[in-house]
Amino acid sequence: MARWCYRHRLVVLLLWVGALLGVGFSASSAGTNYANVFSLPDTDSKTAYDLMQKAFPATSGDTDTVVWKVTDGSVTDPAVRGRVQPALDRIAKMTGVGAVTSPYAGARGAAQVSRDGKIAYAQLTFVQRANEIPKDLVQKVVDTAHGAERTGLQVELGGQAIQRVQEPPQGLSEIVGIVAAAVVLFLAFGSFFAMTLPIAIAVFGVGMGLFSTQLLSHTTDIPDIAPLLASLIGLGVGIDYALFIVTRHRRGILRGLDPEESAVTALNTSGRAVLFAGGTVCIALAGMLVTRLRFLDGVVIGTSLTVVLSVLAATTLLPALLGFLGPRVLSRRQRRGLAAEGPEPEKASGLAARWSANVQKRPRRIAALALVVMAVLAVPVLSLRLGATDQGNDDASTTTRKAYDLLAEGFGPGFNGPLQVVGVGGDTARLVKGLESTPGVARVAELPPARGVTVIQVVPTTSPQSKETDDLIDTLRDRVIPQSGAQAHVGGVTAVSKDFATVTGDRLPLFIGTIIGLGFLLLLVAFRSLVVPLTAALMNLVAAAASFGVLVAVFQWGWGLDLLGLGKEGPINAFLPVIMLSLLFGLSMDYQVFLVSRMHEEWVHTRDNARAVRVGLAETSRVINSAALIMVCVFLAFVLSGDSGAAMAGVGLAAAVALDAFVLRTALVPAAMHLLGASNWWLPAWLDKRLPHLAVEPAEEIPAPRKPDGPASVIHGFVRTPDGEPVQGASLTLTSAGGRRLDHVTSLADGSYIVSVPAPGAYGLAVTAPSYGAQARQVTVERGPLPYDVELAEEGELDAVNRT
Repeated sequence: MARWCYRHRLVVLLLWVGALLGVGFSASSAGTNYANVFSLPDTDSKTAYDLMQKAFPATSGDTDTVVWKVTDGSVTDPAVRGRVQPALDRIAKMTGVGAVTSPYAGARGAAQVSRDGKIAYAQLTFVQRANEIPKDLVQKVVDTAHGAERTGLQVELGGQAIQRVQEPPQGLSEIVGIVAAAVVLFLAFGSFFAMTLPIAIAVFGVGMGLFSTQLLSHTTDIPDIAPLLASLIGLGVGIDYALFIVTRHRRGILRGLDPEESAVTALNTSGRAVLFAGGTVCIALAGMLVTRLRFLDGVVIGTSLTVVLSVLAATTLLPALLGFLGPRVLSRRQRRGLAAEGPEPEKASGLAARWSANVQKRPRRIAALALVVMAVLAVPVLSLRLGATDQGNDDASTTTRKAYDLLAEGFGPGFNGPLQVVGVGGDTARLVKGLESTPGVARVAELPPARGVTVIQVVPTTSPQSKETDDLIDTLRDRVIPQSGAQAHVGGVTAVSKDFATVTGDRLPLFIGTIIGLGFLLLLVAFRSLVVPLTAALMNLVAAAASFGVLVAVFQWGWGLDLLGLGKEGPINAFLPVIMLSLLFGLSMDYQVFLVSRMHEEWVHTRDNARAVRVGLAETSRVINSAALIMVCVFLAFVLSGDSGAAMAGVGLAAAVALDAFVLRTALVPAAMHLLGASNWWLPAWLDKRLPHLAVEPAEEIPAPRKPDGPASVIHGFVRTPDGEPVQGASLTLTSAGGRRLDHVTSLADGSYIVSVPAPGAYGLAVTAPSYGAQARQVTVERGPLPYDVELAEEGELDAVNRT
């Protein structure tokens, strides 16, 4: 497939461009129909909601609020009324506004004025839902209301529709993330053309995913946060997957391969790993379905579809683009060096090799330090409180936050989140008295009954997000309502948020067990080891705890919120743990597969765990860290989205990826694997026979230099110490130039050995022995046997990575 896409690159490019334009045009014509559906069966708030729908059919329009405050006098003064009421009348006449309930409309409106007469509010009811209202209409309402302001008269607006117009322009966070990723890619590649490849793949994948999700919103319930999360994860994985493939392609060209062969090899190796990694991300996202929360179903659809399309772009569009660029995927300096000096050997050097050697020398110290860092960051998770954010968490400069604060000041903190006690029988009068006498209740108002249903509005003395309000809901359900003898249920937005957090918390262990167990099975099959997947599962839990600790410290404790411009502290969104754990699991699996697959390849060839871990870390850490840095930039850019849920997810995922890549995969995992030794690769024989064979990334076979055909031969010699003492039991492995194992022997008592060579050519010879360092050498066999003696030094006297 890679070869076909490379050779028919113009056809592939036109197909992708046509598909993107076609889907984009269809989505633009159809519009959006996102819906936030919180289906919480068997909960008290859901029963209350169903009863209210039956007795008081809700209108489809969004209800927003205009709030004003005077510094002197009263809001009922003629001068104040003469400025505010005309503005409300003009708003009421706008097309798209259904009704305006003014505090100046007789005795009923008096309840909309605070007791001190300083603050009043009016309710605006639109004829459409918040996400369907044209932004120019909402902006016109905001401008008209603010036009009534004067010295001593403050006017603010709140509500979902109002919140939409104060958000930054759509696409701002995506653009910032792409620019930041482009800078990292340019520093990593040193080539403008190579930099643009991952960006192009991400744009095509995310664009197709978002347009497709928009079309699907007309056929199924997809929440409005799904596109933000889909673009967040789509940009991250799209750029990273292309980065892995382009890195392998560039390495192939530098080693002397033709651009077409290099592209095919890259897709057949790293491309397969990308397919596996994308599949694990989708499986992890699908794990959200076990929570049976309908709100998350649309998130699964949008994010999984975007990931699938990003993988498809990386495996089809990318080889076509590589065909257009040819050798220009390298920097000018690299092309000049390749022309002047010829292919360069593959070797790990520099900082990556030095760090890898340091981890091998001090595994206990590095593992302990990494664990301490993760444990300290995880401490705040002990105070994690799930809930829901509202406009009280908006930035202090926004009109929605100011309106929220004015309502709390004039009518009490609980006014922004009243509870609805919905009764269907029993002594309602006794229930009202019980509610009025309950500590924590500010006001109780009974609405006229309809169709046998009575709704009692209860305003708490505390804010909707406070723990005291949660405790009040429990008190009403467990004590007040049963003692009154009435049949009633507690509903309202605040009660729904509490029930959603409770249900999510109860189902979280099942969800975590599902994705951790699934990851264990995938890695068990991929690496044929029990210890490697067990280590990965433990590391995932450590990464999750530390990243949630950072999230709690920032958003619940408020550390750095003002610096980031993210508003006021509050509880963590109840849906965020499920979404974050899904994405964290999928992304950490990507890095684990990329890191351990290289270690596993070296282990298969040499059977030397220390060398396998050292070489694997040295050769993959730079790519993993570059990929992680790109993801961190993309995720942090979503702080600019204007959506508190997306900002939380962005900060949480950025912290998770940074800790996972820079602490766990670069330090703790390799240190632990050094400490565990050969037991990393232990698998019972009976289980090995029953497991299917899955090659995540097959060995890359690089064509060996052409040699005259000849008969089979041998390499023979002695394995000795620097003092000339023979080394008995040394393990010698002969491999092809591409890494395929050809022969394996053990040295005799006098240190002698002999390995079979199929034909003249270039081969790799790896030698290991207990208490000695490992060696790997490239040998060239001509006609006839090749004498080759090996000298093994004491362990620790060798260079970090020795692959000459």
